[in-house]
Amino acid sequence: MLKVKWLNTIPKSMTGVSWGVPWKKGELSREESLCLMNDKNEKIPLQSWPTAFWPDGSVKWTGHSAVLNGQSQSYEIRIGDNVTSDLAVQVIERNEQIHVDTGILQVAINKIGTNIIEEITSNGKRIANHLKLIAKKEFRKEERERKVIEEIDLESEIEEVKIEKSGIIRNVIKITGHHKFLHDKQQTGLPFKLRLYFYAGTATIKIVHTFFYDGNPQKDYIKGIGIEAAPHIEGENWNRHVCLGGDVGIYPEPAQLLLTRRHQRAKGLYNKQISGEMIDLHDAQYKQIRDHAEQNAEWNDFKLIQDSADHYQIMKRTNKECSWITSTHGTRSKGLLYTGGKNGGLAFGLRNFWQKFPSSIEVSGLTGEQPKMKLWFWSPDANAMDLRHYNTKTHVLSAYEGFDEMRATPYGIANTSEVYLNCYTSPPTHDELTVKMDEWQSPLVLVCEPQYYYDSNALGVWSLPDKTHPVKGKIEEQLDNAILFYKEEMEQRKWYGYWHYGDVMHTYDSVRHQWMYDIGGFAWQNTELVPNIWLWNAFLRSGREDIFIMAEAMTRHTSEVDCYHFGEYAGLGSRHNVIHWGCGCKEARISMAGLHKTYYFLTTDERVGDLLEEVRDADQSILSLDPMREFYPRDEHQTHARVGPDWAAFCSNWFTALERTEEVRYYDKIMSGMNVLKGLPMRLLSGPTFGYDPSTSKLIHMGDGNEGSYHMVIAFGAPQTWFEIADAFEDNEWKDMLVEFGEFYSLSNDEKLKRSNRTLHDKLFPLPMLAAGMVAYAAAAKRDKNLAEKAWDLLLNNEISQMCLPIEKETISVWQNLNEVPGITTNTTSQWCLNTMIALELIGEHVSDLQFKKVLERQECHKK
Repeated sequence: MLKVKWLNTIPKSMTGVSWGVPWKKGELSREESLCLMNDKNEKIPLQSWPTAFWPDGSVKWTGHSAVLNGQSQSYEIRIGDNVTSDLAVQVIERNEQIHVDTGILQVAINKIGTNIIEEITSNGKRIANHLKLIAKKEFRKEERERKVIEEIDLESEIEEVKIEKSGIIRNVIKITGHHKFLHDKQQTGLPFKLRLYFYAGTATIKIVHTFFYDGNPQKDYIKGIGIEAAPHIEGENWNRHVCLGGDVGIYPEPAQLLLTRRHQRAKGLYNKQISGEMIDLHDAQYKQIRDHAEQNAEWNDFKLIQDSADHYQIMKRTNKECSWITSTHGTRSKGLLYTGGKNGGLAFGLRNFWQKFPSSIEVSGLTGEQPKMKLWFWSPDANAMDLRHYNTKTHVLSAYEGFDEMRATPYGIANTSEVYLNCYTSPPTHDELTVKMDEWQSPLVLVCEPQYYYDSNALGVWSLPDKTHPVKGKIEEQLDNAILFYKEEMEQRKWYGYWHYGDVMHTYDSVRHQWMYDIGGFAWQNTELVPNIWLWNAFLRSGREDIFIMAEAMTRHTSEVDCYHFGEYAGLGSRHNVIHWGCGCKEARISMAGLHKTYYFLTTDERVGDLLEEVRDADQSILSLDPMREFYPRDEHQTHARVGPDWAAFCSNWFTALERTEEVRYYDKIMSGMNVLKGLPMRLLSGPTFGYDPSTSKLIHMGDGNEGSYHMVIAFGAPQTWFEIADAFEDNEWKDMLVEFGEFYSLSNDEKLKRSNRTLHDKLFPLPMLAAGMVAYAAAAKRDKNLAEKAWDLLLNNEISQMCLPIEKETISVWQNLNEVPGITTNTTSQWCLNTMIALELIGEHVSDLQFKKVLERQECHKK
């Protein structure tokens, strides 16, 4: 039985929701239809589509959309006939426009020009028009020994519009384009992708906005990037309202107050005005109140600026010739802006508003004929984006910066934000706006129980929590503590901001009581040692919303900011550095599909679908940037690839493409390399560096024990990828090779030399904890208790694992009171958690009291 439930937040009105679910191999054929049942056993209209397939052709993942409210806590998806819907999204494509009708909203989308949405109406009533993207750029230049800063305005220019997904419940319109300069329309830049989501019978449009950087960081700086719309507002100035989302509720302001010197309560009307009610002053009894109120200042412009993770300011002014005055200050705005009058109005909401500061929302011309609402992803009231590198030289020897090459370019990176737009044909209450604001800040999604994800076998090898055994219970406690530490550390260290939110730091400096934010390759983590997979597996086994939010934020950040979407490094990503895009290493392991695909399959997010498609042929990129160029600058090979992380990342990309598209060429690509390895005397232990031919996907053997340590083979998600492939392909020989690799890692140095004809030795196999999952895989396959105990020793012996077990925070008082775990690194933590989840699944019965007793003894010693 396939049950789905709300992750946490339950909508209080009819709301469009999309989600994904896995299926066991052979359980669902593509010809079968699905239906959705609520907890009253009533059918609800459902839109379904396959998002991945098993090798036997059965459906592996399906995506779903429905319009739901909070009347049911859970639902069932069943194989059976769907029910027809009374409401359906209607889409009509014409030469220059696409018209969408949700039954409540009628939206005209332009296919050319500046305005993306020309007009929004609701049953004949105009709500808004002229929705477009806006931007500001700073150009800095030297003139006569002085620095001159010129600020230029830009607006969107549409290149292509297409109906990407269509159905009776949900339709997705994809718009691509760039920004053009207002003063010179021949100049363009800042490409964008925009997706508009429409759900039947709803008044909300979801917008997913992706901004790409294509500038020169030395010359042009982004001063602002945002979205603008013109709401249609009717009514007198005192009936024109702005509502701004505060920390917990709504901060309201009218264009003209009824509060005056002689009429402070205005016969009770002032209270009603501030609560958002429409006020009729035409009755004779209100003449004096009206006369006095009309003498009050007319406030035309309002804005809320979130200038840090912990502060926002609300300001207003009467006109452009006058100063802004401060209304109030707050901590963390929830990013809602409503502007309206007697006829209703328009609400904007920006997800992660304070987390991705500097952001702002504003209204201009509130008392005029055509007010404008602006939502800024990067506020022009903040300093311009400075995307330059932190230094003019590299620090390879001292600061672990990879290659001595300056490749610190932001050209080709991106950033994605989620916006919600809600239309009202009558003034909403503050409570209604607060509810909407809270829903928009939450992941509104249906999920399965962890047991169901586990039983589907659709996402590799991991375990469900088991606290019935005291030792397993202690291990689960450490897994929970690891999550809690990073959750609290994100808040304690303020890992927020437009370019940072979702990432964590790499290595801690217990002397400064600070992360090594300024030390080359020890600063931002990016996707080093796959914390993404750790967080997603932690969610799958727990179903916890807080972990989902962490994993979602990391997916959004690492898949966009840390990766290149066009240009010289397209399909690759940047290794860890002080600046996210700063490292000279641009590699496939950072951008590989396995890091992000769980989010795609759980949510059906089309933008992440783009990213999975971008990397499927990323192996072609290493023709121009050999990952092993330092060691093999010139030889007979076109380029080189280590079996891991390079070829393993390619396998991740190809396997995801194969799942999604069933294109046989991706199966052939995987098998091309796999068959080479199968034919070598040392099989998966060969290399680890090979020559590589991107045209044939062939690995070319160059000998064994060469450059590239074996811990690199399995530290970047290779086991997770290869376990999935072994099961999906039902390839026993490949499974045997994984077993062989895991067992070999645990051998003594003498045994390694003996089995490899004295070619492989301990120095090629450092950091054995990273291989604990592979050792556990071997132990389970061979039913070898001794090997299982070795795997647990790799995890629970601190001298081997280099893990800070137990994970316990210390409170210190320095420049502020801090909680710290002095020896922690994200590399070790994420790999320990991943490998422990595998070991608990495969060899959980072999973890001994004696092994964990050592951990507890260290804990007691530490306390003393």
